[in-house]
Amino acid sequence: MSSTVISNPSSRSVPRLHWLNYRTIWRWHFYAGLFCIPFVLWLATTGSIYLFKPQIDAWLDRPYEHLAVQGVRATAAAQVEAALAAIPGANLHDYQLPRTPRSAVQILVGRGTQEYRVYVNPYTLQVMHTVNEDHRFTRRLFYLHGELLIGDKGSYIVETAASWAIIMILTGLYLWWPRNATGLGGVLYPRLHQSGRAFWRDIHAVTGIWVSLLALGFLFSGLPWATSWGGYLKAARRITGKAIVHEDWATGRSSEIAERLAMDKNSLAVMEDDHAGHGKRGMKMPALTSYAPLNKMIGPVSRLHFAFPVLIVPPMRRGGAWTAKSDAEDRVLRDQVTLDPTTGAVLARLNFGQRPLIDRLVGIGVAAHVGQLYGWLNTVVNLSTALGLIVLCISALILWWRRRPEGALGARAWTVSPRFTLGFAGLVFALAVYLPMFGITLLLVALTERFALRRLPATRKWLGLAPLACS
Repeated sequence: MSSTVISNPSSRSVPRLHWLNYRTIWRWHFYAGLFCIPFVLWLATTGSIYLFKPQIDAWLDRPYEHLAVQGVRATAAAQVEAALAAIPGANLHDYQLPRTPRSAVQILVGRGTQEYRVYVNPYTLQVMHTVNEDHRFTRRLFYLHGELLIGDKGSYIVETAASWAIIMILTGLYLWWPRNATGLGGVLYPRLHQSGRAFWRDIHAVTGIWVSLLALGFLFSGLPWATSWGGYLKAARRITGKAIVHEDWATGRSSEIAERLAMDKNSLAVMEDDHAGHGKRGMKMPALTSYAPLNKMIGPVSRLHFAFPVLIVPPMRRGGAWTAKSDAEDRVLRDQVTLDPTTGAVLARLNFGQRPLIDRLVGIGVAAHVGQLYGWLNTVVNLSTALGLIVLCISALILWWRRRPEGALGARAWTVSPRFTLGFAGLVFALAVYLPMFGITLLLVALTERFALRRLPATRKWLGLAPLACS
């Protein structure tokens, strides 16, 4: 790495790195914006809608929440049998406790890679509605937000965009941080009396100052769901020896499908009780299905008062313990217990505070990400941040379009030496390691810039790149 010293009569000499100056950082900011802005607009829009998932789900389920009480309530095992009959060849995945005595029971069953939600009237055993879990509105929205509806490939794209969005925000703060401000105007509030480029500059800069930290929190807290970074985290989790408790978040579509297939393979839904058929000599007793233990668990689980929704999950091996758990959006409220299949008694309990530290950090981040960590205020903060990101992107496009010179990118020709370049370079290197998709694509961008773009005179001039001989 070569460096020179710029003479400054009013201060000590400051080292200047040829490869990392204001023009370079501005160019990174432009690259990040060019790639990220469409994705940031998409993520902010879909994420804003997803903040209201509990309300949307409740509204969609309203036809199944006020049933007439008709005679004696059927057993939980009978309800499961009715649900499985609606999806031939399916296995039980989860039994969801109804919200009220007049609510339909929602039972999740799986068949291969597909999972279905079956709404059963607990009094008549009528199947009121069946829907593929992947086709529910909020689930479809989840896949649109995190995977662009194309599975793991989409997850890689979104993860890369999120990683570069982090760089876009950091470089933006670095470039726009007030150096010679004479007041708070244009820093903490926009000077609305201005017009033209100055107006949009204030809108962009002030919005960036206010939303940057929250936006970074958004981006980092969403990474555990990503295929690459989530797998990275799972590997680190195993290395720490804290993988005894299964994590409760999926890392991409393939992870979710693998979990469904495992549940199908090990589910007891198609197994008969080992003791069935062993009655008196010469008598053949009717087979007892493995759902019978559910009947003894409903009462004890209901009395635990877990946060809604509450799922009862069959064991993953013959004779194993059943599990009851909260699947609340606020993961801090997620408790779970293991249950004796013979008596329904609680054998062990695991609350959020007992989970490994990595799981708790992810849980808090995810709960904040979906706007459920601290009630309605969390939703308002997230919605405001998403709207701020939309304003930031639109103002960036307008500002660049107005200031761009003909035939050039328009990187500002700074006349002062950049500050904190070594620290900024260290931060970028750390992020390249921490965010693998950013590190890989940053290397590709650097190589493309070095060996291709600099060799094309028109492109080199437009980007403001130095010729190869001067690099």
